Amino acid sequence: MGGRVDLVDLGSGSPEDGVSLCRPGWSAPLSPGFKLAHGTTTLAFRFRHGVIAAADTRSSCGSYVACPASCKVIPVHQHLLGTTSGTSADCATWYRVLQRELRLWELREGQLPSVASAAKLLSAMMSRYRGLDLCVATALCGWDRSGPMLFYVYSDGTRLQGNIFSVGSGSPYAYGVLDRGYRYDMSTQEAYALARCAVAHATHRDAYSGGSVDLFHVRESGWEHVSRSDACVLYMEFSGSAP
Repeated sequence: MGGRVDLVDLGSGSPEDGVSLCRPGWSAPLSPGFKLAHGTTTLAFRFRHGVIAAADTRSSCGSYVACPASCKVIPVHQHLLGTTSGTSADCATWYRVLQRELRLWELREGQLPSVASAAKLLSAMMSRYRGLDLCVATALCGWDRSGPMLFYVYSDGTRLQGNIFSVGSGSPYAYGVLDRGYRYDMSTQEAYALARCAVAHATHRDAYSGGSVDLFHVRESGWEHVSRSDACVLYMEFSGSAP
């Protein structure tokens, strides 16, 4: 839906009242220099049975919930996923570019690149646009001939390999849960519980995270979407306050 947004006053009809309503289907330009706050909670960790990726589903725009059921874990190919944090348009654009480049690589080489190569390729492409206000922070989760692999890539070209990454405004809360419960030799069910618990607690503390918790698992056979669970229900279960 296009057009402009008409700000309808709910008081005396004067804009100075400061109370207004945006009619659905209309739009109004923002004043120059006005920036909206964004937030999210995404995480990924590597363990002996693969890589777990989890994220909340709330897309925020300032103090408003733009979408309560977005998907912040994006399939790249059958053995590679990426979490998305930052500006939605930037994340979507760069993942489309990465998917295209990896497809060309596969056609040229006859095989898919390693997770490290995919991370290096994404890092190199985005670093060319450093300083142009791109906002993309991602954890690439995959399985290749080296086993389960995990890389963090930022839009300034930063590329890091590790066992645990959490990105977004809720990441400090998620890291608290992950640092306490993470072990490389966890069972699959323990890993699922840890990821759900970390995101659920982050959504409880971080105003910009919420909705549901998406859980993905990358195995040697490929990735699978394990579940989407209500974040509030999970938090009550893990905190022992469920009725």
